Amino acid sequence: MSVEGKGTVVVTGAARGIGAAIAGCFLADGWSPLLVDLSPEVEATAARLGHGRAGAARACVADVTSAEGRNQLCEAVRAGEAPLRALVNNAGITRDSLLRKMSEEQMRAVLRVNLGAAYELSLRFAEQLEGQGAIVSLSSKSASGNVGQYNYAVSKAGLLGLTRSLAIAFAPRIRVNALAPAFIATEMTDAIPAELREKFISRIPFARAGTPNEVAAAALWLSGPEASYVTGQTLAVCGGRSFGA
Repeated sequence: MSVEGKGTVVVTGAARGIGAAIAGCFLADGWSPLLVDLSPEVEATAARLGHGRAGAARACVADVTSAEGRNQLCEAVRAGEAPLRALVNNAGITRDSLLRKMSEEQMRAVLRVNLGAAYELSLRFAEQLEGQGAIVSLSSKSASGNVGQYNYAVSKAGLLGLTRSLAIAFAPRIRVNALAPAFIATEMTDAIPAELREKFISRIPFARAGTPNEVAAAALWLSGPEASYVTGQTLAVCGGRSFGA
C-alpha cells in the first residue's frame, strides 16, 4: 500500500459515538481520517485512535455550521498528505420537544446542524474529492416521523432528498448515499429511560440495539470500491425493522 493509503476521509461529529466509530473503522481499513467536531474532545478521540496503515488520525476543532469553521476545515484537509476521497456527514444534534411547544430556535438549530452543514460541506468539497469520490450522510429511521422530534425528523428526511439530488448532480464522478440507522447503542440512547429503551428494542426483529461499529462498517462499504455502482440510495441499518415502519 502506498503512503497515501486509500485517501483522506472527513468525518464530522466525530468526537464520540457513531462518528468516532466511523473514523476508527476507516483508519483500520487504510484510510487517513480527519475527525471534525465543535468539541475539543475530538482531539483526544483522534489521539486514542492513533496510527493506522496510512498514518495517524487527525483532528480539527471547528463549527461546520459557520463559514469560518468550514474554511478552517478546508485548510486542515489541504494540510494532510493524502488526497480527499470521502466525506461522511455525521454531525447532528437533537432539540426534542412536542410540536406545539417547539421554539423557532429549536427548529432552526437542528436544521442548521443536521441538514445545513451537510449541504454546505458537500458543495464545498465536491471539487476537492479526487478519483471516484464518495459522500455518505447519516440520516435516521426517524426521517419517517417521530413524536417529540419534529425538527429532527424534518432534518433527517431532508438529508434523503439532498442525497438523491446531489447523487444526480455529481454523477458519475462522486457517489452520494445515505445511511438510516435505527436504534443504536450510544451515549445518547443510554440516557433514555430503561423502560422506554426496552420498548424500542422490542420492536426490532434482531431484539437488540445496533452498535456504532455496525453503522461504521456500512459507511465504509458505501465509500469504497465495492459500492462503485451505488449512488442516490439510503441504506437502513436497522436490525430488520423496515425503514418506514
